[in-house]
Amino acid sequence: FETVLAPAHRVSIAGLARTRDRLFINLMDNVRGKVIACDRTADGWSLKRIALPDNGNVGISHVEHFGSSVSFSFTDFLTPSSIIWSDDNGETLQTVKSQPARFDASPYVSEQFEARSKDGTMIPYFVVRRRDQKGPVPALLYGYGGFEVPLLPGYAGIRGKLWLDNGNAYIQANIRGGGEFGPAWHQAALKGKRQNAFDDFAAVAEDVVRRGITTAAQLGIQGGSNGGLLTGTSLTQRPELFGAVIIDVPLLDMLRYTELPPGASWIAEYGDPSKPEEAAWLAAYSPYQHIAADAAYPPVLLMTSTADDRVHPGHARKMAARLKEAGHGRTLFFEETEG
Repeated sequence: FETVLAPAHRVSIAGLARTRDRLFINLMDNVRGKVIACDRTADGWSLKRIALPDNGNVGISHVEHFGSSVSFSFTDFLTPSSIIWSDDNGETLQTVKSQPARFDASPYVSEQFEARSKDGTMIPYFVVRRRDQKGPVPALLYGYGGFEVPLLPGYAGIRGKLWLDNGNAYIQANIRGGGEFGPAWHQAALKGKRQNAFDDFAAVAEDVVRRGITTAAQLGIQGGSNGGLLTGTSLTQRPELFGAVIIDVPLLDMLRYTELPPGASWIAEYGDPSKPEEAAWLAAYSPYQHIAADAAYPPVLLMTSTADDRVHPGHARKMAARLKEAGHGRTLFFEETEG
């Protein structure tokens, strides 16, 4: 065996492919996609980065195993999904197919920053905003942080047309619990370490205010499923950081989540509330149990679906009822009833 490439800190291998003469390695480098072309020489392996755009999500979509061409998929916050063809040496790059653009991206820029979390860990996040932004603007912060699922740059026409084009900013946080940096990043917010994900999200919220991108009053947060747990916990733990909270198809009663299907299948991620030690982890943050009548919560929108077969709508229903019972009148609840 011989080492072709050893990923550095915050670099993970996302895929491999080969043509007749070369090996291509798809990397995720600090949440930005890259492709490395590898040539076997008499002196070992020669590595060269393919000159694809930065700050995007890159994949190897097709290779000629007995030929010399390779195609890459590419998207970012401002670029629709496209296929880029390259010759074998990566010198020639040509976009051969692209989804239609849904908004004019030229006024906007995608930037990456880092926030220092409570334990000192640096948390990367992306900001998409106008190039000529002067002063703080309304901003939406999105997060997930679970199940080793990475949040990667991606295009959304509706976000550009309805949010960015109205002068607002979009922020995407790569907090622990996700898969951005491999299994260790996921395990750093697993079970009894779940609080790390919540601290990371709060750190990003504080950092965008410190940088003057937005203010706490102008900052809304959104997350769905496990991300709904994230925003629900953010509401109860750090309500002063946000001006509005969207909690979509969430888990919220973590002391009984295994009783609502298919919650029992997620014990490996969150822990087992029937075990006293693990119930203590869950009780420390479970949003439903932490609603306080005397707290100054921002406006809340809870959304769920009657037909959701992943997260039971009972979580959102109970949370909306408890918020209203505690006197928090700025609570909206929407349940989609399909079929």
